[in-house]
Amino acid sequence: MITAAQMRAARALAGIDQKTLAERAGVSLPTIQRMEASEDVVRGMVDTLMKVIQALEEAGVELIGENQASERGGRGVRLKAPPQGDAPFSGG
Repeated sequence: MITAAQMRAARALAGIDQKTLAERAGVSLPTIQRMEASEDVVRGMVDTLMKVIQALEEAGVELIGENQASERGGRGVRLKAPPQGDAPFSGG
């Protein structure tokens, strides 16, 4: 599902703190703190995990699962590419 390290990294990429993530996901701050303090895979109620994942995705972060396509494999996070037409002007 999602590891504590992924969750911390995703939050950092999105530029939000634990309190903001809790508010956006509709969960308590202690819940976020407990999730991020987990050893490896975050454990909790599926509904709560899904709310947190959705909040991170809405913040523009993509979670990369263990078996998802990535150049070197393994878990991770990355910023989502902006939709076509939303790319910043590159000059010229």
